[in-house]
Amino acid sequence: MMMPRVKCPRCFQEEELNKALTAQSNQNVIFHCRGCDYEVKNIETDKGRFRQG
Repeated sequence: MMMPRVKCPRCFQEEELNKALTAQSNQNVIFHCRGCDYEVKNIETDKGRFRQG
């Protein structure tokens, strides 16, 4: 089974999901491109969002 791939929005290099995303303790993730060093922190996930109800 192949791992899903993500594409860097800056250099468009593709990388396997588990190599480009790092989980944070607050349920958000960090994206890091090994090709150009582009990084985005605190990306919200469904588990990281506050839900009322």
